Amino acid sequence: MPETVLYVCTTCRRPDDDPDGPRAGARLLEALQAGSAGTPDLRVEAVECLSVCKRPCTVAVASADRWTYVYGDMDPAASAETILAGLAAYAATSDGIVPWRERPEAFRKGVIARIPPFPEPRPLPAGTLEAAE
Repeated sequence: MPETVLYVCTTCRRPDDDPDGPRAGARLLEALQAGSAGTPDLRVEAVECLSVCKRPCTVAVASADRWTYVYGDMDPAASAETILAGLAAYAATSDGIVPWRERPEAFRKGVIARIPPFPEPRPLPAGTLEAAE
């Protein structure tokens, strides 16, 4: 089974964040790392920004040869279990597409983008500069 990567925006800040405490995205990352400890084929990574500042907390789910999803509006205190359940459903698919009704409600409401798998490299036509090298 290919590895699933969960990217968590640690820059995300919510209006209710304590200005002297950790940002919401950092709190969500901590909860996800604790909740996913020992989960095979899952890597949880911090990223500085996913550029979805109007929909914090934001995560992205990616895996080789599968669709990538970006989700926002996650609750840093309560979403970790929901996100991890959604990741299990995602990992169980061959293409990353979990049927709509089988997705956690937070994924149905919070979806920001769905990005197709990166295409297989195509051979370059003969005579192109890159093919000549």
